[in-house]
Amino acid sequence: MRRLVPRWRQLQQAAITHMAQLTVRKLSGQVIGRLKQRAAKNGRSAEAEHREILRRALLPAAGSFAERARAMRRRLASSIDSTDTIRADRDRTD
Repeated sequence: MRRLVPRWRQLQQAAITHMAQLTVRKLSGQVIGRLKQRAAKNGRSAEAEHREILRRALLPAAGSFAERARAMRRRLASSIDSTDTIRADRDRTD
């Protein structure tokens, strides 16, 4: 029985077996400058930074859904307990 492979996985596998070149035209000097700053901050060449930006934007995130959800909860966590505020608003009579 033949197993179906999702389209994104086929594209990912094709990218691994075939390295292509990409040319981006008409970028503003501001974008190029920011890219070079980011590359320097991360200790990479501008080209390596291009690859990393594209990889992160286009390839599926590593880790399970649960791991990504936990990371998001940590990132969005608040130190404010809004329980009392919500109760007061709910019980308010206008």
